[in-house]
Amino acid sequence: MKDTLEIRWHGRGGQGAKTAALLLAEVAFKTGKNAQGFPEYGPERMGAPITAYDRISDQPIRVHSNIYDPQYVVVVDETLIEIVDVTKGLREDGAILINTARPKEEIIPHLKGYKGKVYTVDARKIALETLGKNFPNTPMLAAIVKVTGVIDDETFLNEMEGSFKHKFAKKPEVIKGNMDALRIALREVK
Repeated sequence: MKDTLEIRWHGRGGQGAKTAALLLAEVAFKTGKNAQGFPEYGPERMGAPITAYDRISDQPIRVHSNIYDPQYVVVVDETLIEIVDVTKGLREDGAILINTARPKEEIIPHLKGYKGKVYTVDARKIALETLGKNFPNTPMLAAIVKVTGVIDDETFLNEMEGSFKHKFAKKPEVIKGNMDALRIALREVK
C-alpha cells in the first residue's frame, strides 16, 4: 500500500517481538494513525523463531495479510540472521535494524547482499542496564521508532509512559526502567 509503513519483526519466542509490534501499533493508533500489529502464528514455543508485523498509515488500511515486502525489518535476536532470511522482500529504500553489539560492518556480510540501510543497537546491553534482565523488545521498539520517524520522540515517550502505567499498574517499579530503556535506545541507535 502506498503511504503505508510496513514493518516485519523477527525474534524468538519469549523475547517480546510480538509485544513490541503490538505496542507500536497501539501507540501509532493513539497518535491518530491507522495501525495494525499482529503476529504470525506457527509452532510457538520459547526460543523458536517468530515473526510479527506492523502496518501504520494516515489512510484507512484495507489489507489484512502478512507483509511480504516490508520497508523495515527489525531483528530482535541477531542469531536469526544465520537461520532465517531476514532480508527476504525487504525494500532497499527502507532499512534493517538489528540488535547487536557488533559494528554493522561485521553484520552486512550476513545479509544476503542487501544494499539498503543497516542500523544497529545493543538492546541486550540497554535492557540489562535499565531492567536488570535481557528484555530486548523495549529498546528495539524505541530504535525502530527512531529509524522510521513514524512518531516524534517526545510523543512516543509520552504515549509509552501512559501504556506502561496501565500495563504495569500492579508493578509500578518497572516503569522507570522501561522508560530509561526507551530513552537510551532512541539515543544509541546507529
